[in-house]
Order: sequence, then C-alpha cells, then structure tokens
Amino acid sequence: VHPPPPINNVSSRAKCNHLFKAHNSCEREREREREKQANKQRTAPLLKAAERHLCVNMGKSGLRVSCLGLGTWVTFGSQISDEMAENLMAIAYENGVNLFDTAEVYKVYISLVTHCVLFRRSSFVITTKIYWGGQAETERGLSRKHIIEGLRGSLSRLQLDYVDIVFANRNDVNSPMEEIVRAMTFVINQGMAMYWGTSRWSAMEIMEAYSVARQFNLIPPVCEQAEYHYFQRDKVEVQLPELYHKIGQTPSYSDGVPECSRAAMKGYQWLKERVNSEDGRRQLVKIKELHLVADRLGCTAAQLAIAWCLRSEGVSSVLLGVSTTEQLLENLGALRVLSFLFFSSSSYINISIDALLGNKPHSKKELRS
Repeated sequence: VHPPPPINNVSSRAKCNHLFKAHNSCEREREREREKQANKQRTAPLLKAAERHLCVNMGKSGLRVSCLGLGTWVTFGSQISDEMAENLMAIAYENGVNLFDTAEVYKVYISLVTHCVLFRRSSFVITTKIYWGGQAETERGLSRKHIIEGLRGSLSRLQLDYVDIVFANRNDVNSPMEEIVRAMTFVINQGMAMYWGTSRWSAMEIMEAYSVARQFNLIPPVCEQAEYHYFQRDKVEVQLPELYHKIGQTPSYSDGVPECSRAAMKGYQWLKERVNSEDGRRQLVKIKELHLVADRLGCTAAQLAIAWCLRSEGVSSVLLGVSTTEQLLENLGALRVLSFLFFSSSSYINISIDALLGNKPHSKKELRS
C-alpha cells in the first residue's frame, strides 16, 4: 500500500478525507489477505492420502467410487448460495470425494458446471435420478418417454454430455418393468449414461429388473440407493443381503435437524413433523445417548453415525447432505473413525450401539437358529 501524499498545507476536512481513504485502502488489503488465507485453509486436504483414496467398486461394476459422496438434495440452490456450493464441492473433491449425487429436480446446475471446469470430468462420478419432473402426467414416472426426455433435460441443465449413473427414483407401477429396463439400456447405449441403478426399490422389484435384463439381453441395474441410518435398518441389513454380491448400495445419510436444516425450510413441513412425532421424539432420546458414546470414542455423533453406516457389508458409499464447510469437514472425518472402530461385525462398539437402539433386524436364518 502506497503512503498518502503529504497533507501539511490542506484543510482539516481534506486531512480527514486523506486519512479515511488511506485507512479504507489498508482495510481492503487486509481483507483480501484474509480471504486468501481462508481459501488456502478451505482447499487444503483434511484427510491423509490413504484416507482420501479410500474407494470401492460400485456393486459388481468396475466403477470406483469414494466411500463418501456429496448429495445435493434441498441444500444446493435452495439453502446455500452458488459460491458456497462450489466451495463445498471443491473441498469434497480435494479430500477424495469423487461421487456427486443430483436429480432432475435438484437445483445444482451452476455449481456443477463450474466444478466440471475446475476438475477433469473423467476424475469424478456424477449421478442423477429420474422420476419427478414436471406437473404433466408425461413429465413424471418411468415411462420410456420420460426416462429419455428427463435425462436429456438433466444433461442440458448440467451442461454435460453424460452422467455416470442414472437412477430410477422409486418404481413406477404404471410402467412395465421391461419398458423401464429397455429405456435404461437405450440411454446407456446412446452414451447418455454409463450405468443405471434403482432408488427406493424393494428387493423383489430389483430382482424382477435383473430377471428382465437377463431374459432379453439388456443391461441390469448396478446399485440401489436406499435410506439407511440408525432407525431404518431392515432393508439394507435383511431384505437385500442376497443382493450384496450382485448390486451395491449408496445409502443417504442425514444427521440431526437444527433450526437451519431442511426440516425448517418452507415446503418441508413433512420432515419437521416426522422429527416432532412420537417416534421422532423417542429417536431423539436415543440420539442423545449416542452422543455420549461418540464422546467416549473421541469423535462427534455425526462421524459415528456415518462410520456406522459404512460398516455394513453391502454399502458402497454413503451420501452426505451438508450446508456449511464446517459440517462437511466434520463429516469427512468419519473415515478416520472408520479406520479404527469397525474391524468386525462383532465389535464391542457395534454391540453397544445395537443394545442402545434395540432394533437390530434378524434374518430368517438367524431366527431359525
């Protein structure tokens, strides 16, 4: 910063103006320096090299995905600014996250386009989901028409040539399974997607899709995106165990409901009502007890919950929903917890958590024994 010119022969008001301008100039320089330092801290990798490269195969496919993925439901485009979204994606990418989950109704387009410019497209995985599009009958569901048009619309908004995985977001009882599988095979053959998967499908529906694909020499789904957390365990741990060696899973994880969360946002009253319900209040009591378990282990409750999800044999990746850099960095730290907590299913930590939750599901084989 250059010093202001001499002011000995000017009026008092002029002196004040010169001093004020010089002060503002120094403040601006200091602010720019603080921003540079903050940017360095934001982009500096939090995890060690081995933790950043902790990747697994998605089901039986050869696609390698990070154990943690970044979801964009609600937060991107609605709850946070585009600048914050870009920061979150950059931090996640620098810390080894290569899986970014979107949908045809998610508002993440500007952030993802910017991200694709910053990093090689071939170095990360983008997914999208098809079902809910517009208000017209032909703009939702899993008809061949909507699968093709919905995916084209997503690619146009994302300004991408292809997505890595396109999910059928819940099954459509109005569309024949053969039509769904043929449409997914078509978009893959056209280069619009590399793989397809299911989201919130039952084990029976997934097996039907597999049977149709094998019968007609079509492409089967490679993964199922399911809701999985402390209080939603049956599907991942009991209903789908026979599919573990055929199809991977990418559970969605969400930790807590603070005032700034999606449950407090307009249009998501149903989520707040779920938390405030009788079952929700009972679950919050157990979550408080799990906080004590996390404290004894030297980690946060969120890190414990994410690591707990990753311990499951059939889980390929856990999707995170975050709105701040602090929350993202905290959640990424779950990989450190995983590295020394869950060495086996008989771990005393797992046993303690199961006893606290009191909802461990049992397979028919376990019940017979």
